[in-house]
Amino acid sequence: MRRRGFPPVVDENCKVLILGSFPSPLSLAKKQYYGHPQNHFWKLMGALLKEPLYEMAYRERLLVLSKNGIGLWDVLHQCERAGALDSSIRNAVNNDFKKVTRVAGGLQRVCFNGQTAGRFQSVFAEAGYETLVLPSSSPAYAVKFELKLKAWRGVTAKTKQNARPI
Repeated sequence: MRRRGFPPVVDENCKVLILGSFPSPLSLAKKQYYGHPQNHFWKLMGALLKEPLYEMAYRERLLVLSKNGIGLWDVLHQCERAGALDSSIRNAVNNDFKKVTRVAGGLQRVCFNGQTAGRFQSVFAEAGYETLVLPSSSPAYAVKFELKLKAWRGVTAKTKQNARPI
């Protein structure tokens, strides 16, 4: 079955964009980025921002990210996928990243949640953005939380000066 992803969650204050691959079936059903309770995303971001994001309502989580200059989206606009694994994605259509870069004129860093999203790293690096490919927050990527968190610290690290927009 063909499915569509979510619109971007960005505003003019966005300095860091985190791109996933495509929402899981549970995330799509809940209409929430990283809606699966076993996904580490909200725990990782909560640890980085020193906020109890995992315990917050979804709208509050998004507000905290926005206040910290962080936006969310996915690299894929739509695809066919049986189950939740990225390896089962078929017939994908990419998102139009200019939709985000027009709104987030101060965007400096683009982070990729996992290797599937990370395939787009060169597009943003060539456009002058700082980029960071992160270990997936998915529970299917069986790495200890502490190791994921160490890598994810780059999301909130200081950005280099003069990162250029697309």
